[in-house]
Amino acid sequence: MLRVGLTGSIGVGKSFVTSVFEELGCHVLDADQTAREVVMPDTPGLKAITQEFGEEILNPDGTLNRKQLGALVFADESRRQRLNFILHPFIIARQDEIMRGWEAEDPNGIGIIDAALMIESGGYKRFDKLIVVHCRPEVQLERLMLRDNLSRDEALRRINSQMPQEEKQKFADYLIDTSDGFELTRTQIISVHQKLILVIRG
Repeated sequence: MLRVGLTGSIGVGKSFVTSVFEELGCHVLDADQTAREVVMPDTPGLKAITQEFGEEILNPDGTLNRKQLGALVFADESRRQRLNFILHPFIIARQDEIMRGWEAEDPNGIGIIDAALMIESGGYKRFDKLIVVHCRPEVQLERLMLRDNLSRDEALRRINSQMPQEEKQKFADYLIDTSDGFELTRTQIISVHQKLILVIRG
């Protein structure tokens, strides 16, 4: 199986891109889904972060109180890094388990993991190929303000807290520019998909 990482900054349109890859027959996993799975009640992941951040991050029913945890870590960069450091091994192990399952049922298929911080964490090195989704900065800003109902300053703060788009693009095997709407983006996705199929066929 060809293992493909897909990444890009906030608000660049990764969800649309992964949905088209799925339509084309690729196996697709959103890393956010894995991140939620590894902190379900009674998981080692939840136990580990409760030990680090205290019982106050739990709801009365034992589930994670995301709002409470968010308030703790987003106010303090070192605690946010600590959280990522604790959860990352659990997330990667779960993703690898899912990819092994895909490979068993579809050895010649394409497996795509979509994760926002793949380059920053070094996680991209586990993949055969890396796709970076990007768009023009003004398009990114507008999309993010609309999507999350943010002011211009709030949206800029979120964008600026991430690695710059141009920096991410340097790591890419394939680039997909979503600036000019769905149809032009879809054409690029189909083109990248065809190239991935050629890689599998060797």
